[in-house]
Amino acid sequence: MTQDESPQPRDAVEDATEPDELEAEESASEGENDETSESAPSAAYSVRDALHDMMSSSVLITLGAVVLALAIGSILILVGDSAVQATLGYFFQRPTDFFREAGRAIGESYVALFQGAIYDSEATTPERRIRPLTETLTIAVPLIFAGLGIGLTFRVGLFNIGGMSQIVLGAALGAWVGFALDLPVFVHISLVLVAAAIGGAIAGAIPGFLKARFGAHEVISTIMLNNTARYFILWLLGTAAFASATPQVSPNLGENARLPLLLGMSFRLHFGIILALVAAFGVWWLMERSVLGFQMRAVGVNPDAARTAGMSVGKVTIISMALAGMLCGLAGAMQVAGTEGKLTASVAGTIGFDAITVALLGRSRPVGTVLAGILFGALAAGGRIMSSRAGTEAELVTVLQAVIVLLIAAPPLVRSVFRLPAPDRTRKRSPRRRPKEVAA
Repeated sequence: MTQDESPQPRDAVEDATEPDELEAEESASEGENDETSESAPSAAYSVRDALHDMMSSSVLITLGAVVLALAIGSILILVGDSAVQATLGYFFQRPTDFFREAGRAIGESYVALFQGAIYDSEATTPERRIRPLTETLTIAVPLIFAGLGIGLTFRVGLFNIGGMSQIVLGAALGAWVGFALDLPVFVHISLVLVAAAIGGAIAGAIPGFLKARFGAHEVISTIMLNNTARYFILWLLGTAAFASATPQVSPNLGENARLPLLLGMSFRLHFGIILALVAAFGVWWLMERSVLGFQMRAVGVNPDAARTAGMSVGKVTIISMALAGMLCGLAGAMQVAGTEGKLTASVAGTIGFDAITVALLGRSRPVGTVLAGILFGALAAGGRIMSSRAGTEAELVTVLQAVIVLLIAAPPLVRSVFRLPAPDRTRKRSPRRRPKEVAA
């Protein structure tokens, strides 16, 4: 390769801010090989293709999925309501009774969901009226962190489902720093966050290295690490370093290692919500304004074209998984240093898997992920009140989340229900500017 040819791929990476040029080159190469692609079609529909389809769905698809999930939830509410079932016995004699009871059941359930998630109008004090919103934001904090991490790998074409292992290792290291050391407040909480980020990054970099070096599929390796983390934390809590008076529970973190509360002791909302918004901005800047972010997006669009342009796909894979693990590790820190104050065997809960839903619902974009995390926090917080006041089964919230995932994963189904137009996959691109020819 001559000296004049070598800087071209690097200059293209540094100057471009959108992957349109890379996609244009990819489209051009596909156009040149139409006969080959028609006679020998590409490999079967891959995980990368599925992720691209789900992330490229429009906002209308996302809103439609939520509306359909609520509609299906309404049907389940009617099925589980005894008063509604009683009216079915004489439906043809007095159908108005059925519709009245159906409206009551659905209305009471979703009003209770709103009161438990946003604003409780039945509470007796202003403090209790706004408590639901603070609980929603508190639950949303780790979901936002983990969703940002999972969504970041989705944009690189990696299906990272190892959020649980990354949360566990981050929470474990952060908790140990929190109760084993005695430091000034700012230094202590900073070290807790750094330790949690390092722990999560290690757990994320392992499957990234295995894929880059040996071609191991990240789905398999992250599943295995999830199982490993589940038993690792049980063993860890039984060691002398994490022993406490309560079995399978670590010592409490020091006061200087806890995230400060934003609204006083009456609320659980802590400084983590501010950190989550800062992290969302950081991910946006990384993916949209940095050279590394451009490389990550380019690898997500077409790793072969990115490799041809001089990018190291293996390096980008490892870095992406490590960054995702770092964010998931911070989600673990939000648990031990924010809400729980200690490390338990259930510290990760379902956050690692819920984060996948949050990332998909937010289309792997920072703003969408923040909104999706708040939505799922609202469903979790409101589900408790809905169960106690309206008598609706608490598992309905889990059903709503699962239905949203299924609908997000099947955009054609949502488009067919709402009669939305199919996306135009042959996007028109303006031709490259050419120097004007000088008239002879």
